Amino acid sequence: MRSKELQLGHGSGGRLTAELMEKVFLPAYSNPLLAQLNDQAVFSINGARLAFTTDSFVVKPLFFPGGDIGKLAVNGTVNDLAMGGAKPLYLSASFVLEEGLAIDELKRVVASMADAAREAGVEIVTGDTKVVERGHGDGVYINTSGVGVIEHDHYLSSNQARPGDKIIVSGPVGDHGMAVMARREGLEFDTPIESDTAPLHEMVAAMLAASDGICCMRDPTRGGLATTLNEIAKSSSVGMMLHETSIPVREPVAALCELLGLDPLYVACEGRLAAIARADDVDALLVAMRSNSLGEESVVVGDVVADHPSTVVMRTCVGGTRIVDVLSGEQLPRIC
Repeated sequence: MRSKELQLGHGSGGRLTAELMEKVFLPAYSNPLLAQLNDQAVFSINGARLAFTTDSFVVKPLFFPGGDIGKLAVNGTVNDLAMGGAKPLYLSASFVLEEGLAIDELKRVVASMADAAREAGVEIVTGDTKVVERGHGDGVYINTSGVGVIEHDHYLSSNQARPGDKIIVSGPVGDHGMAVMARREGLEFDTPIESDTAPLHEMVAAMLAASDGICCMRDPTRGGLATTLNEIAKSSSVGMMLHETSIPVREPVAALCELLGLDPLYVACEGRLAAIARADDVDALLVAMRSNSLGEESVVVGDVVADHPSTVVMRTCVGGTRIVDVLSGEQLPRIC
């Protein structure tokens, strides 16, 4: 470890997070399932293929345009299961509550979680509650775990990308991170920026029904699309070539990113997915994705290539190229 103390960047999903995993957690918990470094573990029990995932949410502020920490916790866990091809079934919910939190705020978060679970068709079946001293919890932290069942024969993993595959995203990137940031900074736009948080499992089911050429899927949360694609490129030992003019970014998101000096490729999404698929299956996949309201703006944004393995490169709008690397530090802390 280059640092003897934790920094915010260790939670960014970027280079410092990878170092933390490689130097601290993977050596201690080494096993084949964990070594895949997917967003969920997929395993079989008595002939049933199951997926299991866990996540923690520490967003600030708790409420933001388009969502809140409760909705985010349900959808984030549902989506991690869906990226493994699973039908989400059951969630746990553990709350770390700060002394002094208004009971009405807690009720609002809990009600939002219940609504999100009903929308996603999952049940919250177990949980835990802890209270910490005033000044030590920022209101609410939530941990959720989820279990889902895989009812098909597809194998999805970040090590399955191959040269010739296409890179697809299901819609504009950066909405969630910029919605949180705008609320945090008290910024308003003529066209409001809202979080894209939403459950993706129904669209994923349609994709899997339409094609057996999907290699892997990820929801680009911490670290955004750039970090997600770097992780896949490294896991599969392939290169990736993105096309800047093809990457969808809403105008208010682009404007706020420019104002704050941020790159939307590194800004978190919470209702988008990135898929790597065989080229012959792209047309069928796009039809399936666009038939779902959450995937109406799905588009191909790049190619998997044999050149520059483990590296993501982007062809810019002016015809040049630049490396899209993994950030070392934290671009936007506390957004999920």
